[in-house]
Amino acid sequence: MAGNPDVPAALVAELRDARARVESLEKSERLQQALYEIADLAGSDLEMDEMLQRLHAVVAGLMYAENFYIVLFDDVRDSYRFLYFADRLDPYVAEPEREILAEESPTSLTLALLHHGEPVRGSSDEVRRQLSVGRDDRHGPDSEDWLGVPMRRDDRVCGAIVVQSYDRPDSFGDEERALLAFVAQHILTALDRHQAREELELRVEERTQALQQSNRDLQSEIVERQRAERLQRALFRIAELSITSETLERFYAQVHDVVGELLYARNFYIALLSDDGERLEFPYSIDERDAARVTRRLGAGMTEYVISSGRPVLADRRRIAELEAQGHWRSHGSLSHCWLGVPLFRNEAVVGVIAVQSYSNAINFSARDQDLLTFVAHHISIGLARKQGQDRLIAAHVELEHRVESRTRELAMANAELLEQIGERLRAEQKLTHQARHDALTGLPNRSQLLDRLSAAISNARTNARHSSMGEASRVFAVLFLDLDRFKLVNDSVGHSAGDDLLVEAGRRIVATVRDGDTVARLGGDEFAILVEDIDGLYVAEELAQRILNALGQPCWVAGREVFPSASLGIALWHPRYHTGAELLRDADAAMYRAKASGRDRCAVFDEAMREQALQILDLEADLRRAINGDSFIAHYQPIVRLGDNVVIGHEALLRWRHQTRGLLSPGEFIGVGEDNGLIEEVDWLMYAQVISRLSVEGTGYISINVSPRHFRTDDFADRLLRLINAAGADPRRLRIEITEVALLDDVPRALRTLEMLRSHGVLAQLDDFGTGYSALSYLHRFPIECLKIDRSFVAGLTGDSKNESIAVVRAIQALAGALGIYTIGEGIESDEQRALLRELGCDYGQGYLLGRPAEQMSPAIPQAVNR
Repeated sequence: MAGNPDVPAALVAELRDARARVESLEKSERLQQALYEIADLAGSDLEMDEMLQRLHAVVAGLMYAENFYIVLFDDVRDSYRFLYFADRLDPYVAEPEREILAEESPTSLTLALLHHGEPVRGSSDEVRRQLSVGRDDRHGPDSEDWLGVPMRRDDRVCGAIVVQSYDRPDSFGDEERALLAFVAQHILTALDRHQAREELELRVEERTQALQQSNRDLQSEIVERQRAERLQRALFRIAELSITSETLERFYAQVHDVVGELLYARNFYIALLSDDGERLEFPYSIDERDAARVTRRLGAGMTEYVISSGRPVLADRRRIAELEAQGHWRSHGSLSHCWLGVPLFRNEAVVGVIAVQSYSNAINFSARDQDLLTFVAHHISIGLARKQGQDRLIAAHVELEHRVESRTRELAMANAELLEQIGERLRAEQKLTHQARHDALTGLPNRSQLLDRLSAAISNARTNARHSSMGEASRVFAVLFLDLDRFKLVNDSVGHSAGDDLLVEAGRRIVATVRDGDTVARLGGDEFAILVEDIDGLYVAEELAQRILNALGQPCWVAGREVFPSASLGIALWHPRYHTGAELLRDADAAMYRAKASGRDRCAVFDEAMREQALQILDLEADLRRAINGDSFIAHYQPIVRLGDNVVIGHEALLRWRHQTRGLLSPGEFIGVGEDNGLIEEVDWLMYAQVISRLSVEGTGYISINVSPRHFRTDDFADRLLRLINAAGADPRRLRIEITEVALLDDVPRALRTLEMLRSHGVLAQLDDFGTGYSALSYLHRFPIECLKIDRSFVAGLTGDSKNESIAVVRAIQALAGALGIYTIGEGIESDEQRALLRELGCDYGQGYLLGRPAEQMSPAIPQAVNR
């Protein structure tokens, strides 16, 4: 090697590549930090101006952006607004609320960029030539370098970000353009979030105002109700006075007092016809101006008008003057500003008038006052009837007694009904309390009640432990966690109703098996837990667990079918390290999963090994969270080779984790933890971004990424992936997605929409692990699939004991692919014999350790010979 002159050059190139990678990582770190800052600003309480200034500062930290502005575009109205403007030469001040129509500035570079819809870079003259825009000095000074990037929402241009340099040509390149495009979408997201927050605050304010208005309406309603209650009390009082008043004079005065509580009655009088009907008498009169009203012969007065018409009269001064001018009446005494009189009846004949009046223009009577006074007049008529003799008085007393008796019965019935409602409410509260602590289906205690009992058991166990240290015998308790095996099969095959019947029967059998003092709870789904207290040791819990498994294993009939249920059961024995019932349930649950993994229909005891494993999982989860923030995930690329001439046509990106202490980890070592806590989704998108970034800078073939059903079933998967591609400036035709049959069949309409949207942009789909599913053949022709990847189990079987069966399966897959017009890729090729057989069966492409192992760098070619 010392004599080889190429070695130093290779080392130099390697060092140069390493420095480039370090610079790329540093840029990625700065970009990621900038995106975090943009996201934080979007969620902050800052005013829009301050937020935009800070966004400007973030962009300036990534590139030259001293002269920087943001515009928003309305493609329907063909108008734009300057949301933010910062420039060292142009004194223009942004007016975010001012809308600039296209016809107002036809020579604007900014408007031309918005219409163009794609990034534009160059000097002002070059940009004008590119966009076919004439020169116009009204739009600010020319720049040596101008870079504009549109902001898009879906496929519509909704704004743009522009940076420019007045004294440095070539300030911006492709890297700045891609960076600004990438940051622009995040700034758009930040603006959308900020606008959404402002809209939410506006809606909250509107809702608050609506609630305040509702409160005011409610207060008005309360006032109205209180007025109605006062009116009702007054009416009852008047009715009572008509019977209890000792004399008519006393009755008149008391009625006046009651009316005065309801309306203005400072000027009040009662007028009656004499027995011969020729004169008008005033048995009661209180007035500010006319101290006394003397008896007079019937004439054309206002009181006489009411008597003759038999109807109430409400008149203000203008109406009084009109009726006087028409000759209907003539005023007696002082002229009032507003007058209200209602007739008094006896046996349907008018016998008098009750009247109130006001001498001030500040006081007027209403129709409500008229109705009230009409009712009062009716009760005065009842009182006047007392003059007709003792018989009517006795009859009135009898009538009153009947009314009181009826009212008493009504009140008694109302009281009995109220007591019944109180009892019903108490029963409802008891029922709700029971429902809150019991499972609605089985009637067993629920998780909340079980945790309460576990807390009491832990407290008792700690007390017993103190007593045992003084010589008393120590008693312990245990928690059994039970999960029915293959319960989903029952739901899927015979329905959820039958599944509920099976759960009820399982709960009944468990309760029948345990001791009287034990607690059986249903935690949800097909999970049950049993609290076994006051036992001598673990063997008691194990014996009970075996009895429960035996009881559950007996056959039963569900939906007309004989079912042989079974369960997996985990046991956690009390230990002083436990502080809460949730910790005991967690460990019993872990032991149950150990039992299920060991073959089901058995029990397992939580031990220190499981505890250590649980701690390892917790540590791994914490490491996983730190790794997401620390960019510790990398993609390894395994070549996909054309078997005929060994040419590499593409690579499959495989996820790897560069762990700080454990080295390079494959997905199998951490994907389970990531799926349990949901972090694997973030990891996948980190790798997608890394792969797409790689696509944009190197290689010629395609790269395929694995997409889990969890991602594929989300509504925005395709849109989010395409935004990544666009932001990175990558060619979408060089990207493939690998999905499984499960992802296709989970939601067929959604899968079709997603695949067609991606295909329309150039991203094709490959069906991974084909042949291991159970129903994809009936749907496969409906989906736009580029190729089928033959599962490695069939490729491995080509050289094993199941060679004939594997050959038949591969031949069938090739026939199906040929009928659909798609190609196939054999996975897991590890020997020349497998490679040769795949070629004979018509498979033209493959991948596997024989053809190339996964590596950080993509392979330009495979060095093995074509024929072996």
